Amino acid sequence: MAAKIEITPEMEAAVGVDSEPWLHEVTTTSVRAFARGVGYRDRVYYDIKAAQAAGYRSLPCPPTYLGTPIFIPGESNDTFSGPKQTGPAVRHGLPNVLDGGAETEYFADICAGDVLEVRTRVADLRVRESRTTGQMLIITSLTTCTNQDGVVVAKQRSQALFY
Repeated sequence: MAAKIEITPEMEAAVGVDSEPWLHEVTTTSVRAFARGVGYRDRVYYDIKAAQAAGYRSLPCPPTYLGTPIFIPGESNDTFSGPKQTGPAVRHGLPNVLDGGAETEYFADICAGDVLEVRTRVADLRVRESRTTGQMLIITSLTTCTNQDGVVVAKQRSQALFY
């Protein structure tokens, strides 16, 4: 079990600060691969003509897919392709992490051919007690995706639980 977790002033300083932008590409291949990987069978994710007949510009992003971060050697995280660090870090020293889930709100279609500028900020820090792990630090992040036309197309609120 984790020892008592304290949110320090340095950790609090990270709240509300936007990361530097990072580009995510949406390609026909990535849309098809994601849709196939999660088991979607609707032709709009695979066939451009079917997508256009349904009113999309191209293949639409399946729910929760917000493009693929562009990998840049030396600047990208080797595992997740996004930036190594583009904003203030919440340095907590806790060794374990659980995915606390994500909620995505869409404001416009995201389709193959789009390039999204993605910024993330720490929206909240909380300490909660768990019966199994003891105290855990819950970091809530807000990610904003803006397309190549300057339109905010999605916001995703996610949580990571550290213990």
